[in-house]
Amino acid sequence: MGERPTVPGRRLWCGAPWSPGVIPSHPGSGPTVLRILLGSQLRKLREARGISREDAGYRIRASGSKISRLELGRVSFKERDVVDLLELYGVADATERDQLIALAREANSPAWWQKYSDVVPDWFQIYVGLEEAAELIRVYEVQFVPGLLQTEDYARAVVRQGQPAAPAAEVDRRVALRTRRQQLLTRPSPPRLWAVVDEGALRRPMGGREVMRGQVERLMAATKEPNVTLQVLPFTFGGHAAEGGAFTVMRFPEADMGDIVYIEQLTGALYLDKREDVERYSEVMERLSVKATSPDRTQDILAAVLKEL
Repeated sequence: MGERPTVPGRRLWCGAPWSPGVIPSHPGSGPTVLRILLGSQLRKLREARGISREDAGYRIRASGSKISRLELGRVSFKERDVVDLLELYGVADATERDQLIALAREANSPAWWQKYSDVVPDWFQIYVGLEEAAELIRVYEVQFVPGLLQTEDYARAVVRQGQPAAPAAEVDRRVALRTRRQQLLTRPSPPRLWAVVDEGALRRPMGGREVMRGQVERLMAATKEPNVTLQVLPFTFGGHAAEGGAFTVMRFPEADMGDIVYIEQLTGALYLDKREDVERYSEVMERLSVKATSPDRTQDILAAVLKEL
């Protein structure tokens, strides 16, 4: 994902709180996930005491909307604010207080992708953080090869198509971010990537014949990786339940964090964690996986596409 033209826009985070419990932070968790986990825990503590967002905001010299953003993990935490909120919420246990304050410090650690903030909108930085922390990434892509599997030349062609007026330096930085994201697939204990790609994405020319040949060869190599599953949804399948467009479902190792669905739009993105929404998209993903060609046929399909280039 992240392959479409992107300009800063509004964000929507639709969803219900995650299930109660302690915060079992996974060693690979990035600051995005840690902020979400900490915010969720603070919300549960506030609600257990029957304290309004406005009253909590007053305690930290802020507004109720600021508390809402903190509880959703959209903004960073000041350690002083966390201390004040824990006091307001009556958290007397020293161990629990220390754990939550330590989590706030970890959540404020700078992430590698922040150095690309000049070319990446805030709402997509959230996605990069979630992607970095996921243990399973399931992608349905319609127009493009998934970003985690793009070659540098293909990525450059996609960026130039989406940002035709962008200066060369900006294009280089956008491509650099995309290739840097791909390192998560080869790190120790990498996530599993399971992608269903519409046949149209493989046959849509991007950057010319040689660029497409290199991209298809990259996909053929990727299918041999143990943590990558690639399926192709053929034209012969016709219409289907995902006609609304591409989406990603991410699963995380943290017990306190449910699956999240990511849907990218022209000027923003949706992050859905409401159980019924996640279940709906997961069901659609399962149907796409069943209707797509089996993974063991993907090499043959890619070879046929390569032969035509």
